[in-house]
Amino acid sequence: MARDPDLVRAYVRTGGRTRPTRSLDLVSLVVTVADPSPGASADARRILRLCTGGALSIAEIAAHLDLPPSVVTIVVADLIDDARLANTVPAPHQPEIALLQEVLDGLRALAG
Repeated sequence: MARDPDLVRAYVRTGGRTRPTRSLDLVSLVVTVADPSPGASADARRILRLCTGGALSIAEIAAHLDLPPSVVTIVVADLIDDARLANTVPAPHQPEIALLQEVLDGLRALAG
């Protein structure tokens, strides 16, 4: 039986680690800010190349690269620690009170 050359166990991809160095979730957005270091793993290079076009979530990266989200989270955390990726945080958005009041008035009109 021939082995798939792309089949690599998760613990090999992460150097045996099971937890990332920082708290990230599947919807955390990251974007490439620097080229890979000379000794970067193939997974790290693929993630950096993918995130060059704009911010992607960890879930999107895992889907694009067909990797387990746990592996992507660990590699992404390493890349953030190495200042190769940046974790983008959306600016807080305050809803307009007038818009919320219109929605509330419309709901009350429907109910009443």
